[in-house]
Amino acid sequence: MLIEMMMSKIHRVTVTEANLNYIGSITIDSTLLKAANILPGQRVWIVNNNNGERFDTYVIAGEPGSGVICLNGAAARKAQPGDVVIIMTYAQMTPEEAAAWKPTVIFPDTLTNRL
Repeated sequence: MLIEMMMSKIHRVTVTEANLNYIGSITIDSTLLKAANILPGQRVWIVNNNNGERFDTYVIAGEPGSGVICLNGAAARKAQPGDVVIIMTYAQMTPEEAAAWKPTVIFPDTLTNRL
């Protein structure tokens, strides 16, 4: 049996942009992606602290050091610039693997989205 465990989390970042006319996804500063062990194209779950929305999409790598957190396409309806979100990934593992698992959690500056 496999169970899902939190793999990584970017805790409390500020949405900088919302682009409704893009194909879809979330663009995240690639410096944050690397620190959180999140890959471009990976599925992420997003929780909006401002309005309670919870949704999932995939990642596009943004300019390193830019602090960009841009919701694209339909996801742009779930948050607006200035909203604070939490971005998480999960991984499937056996209960034995899960017992020793330690997720990666980063806490960027909420005002600048930088570490």
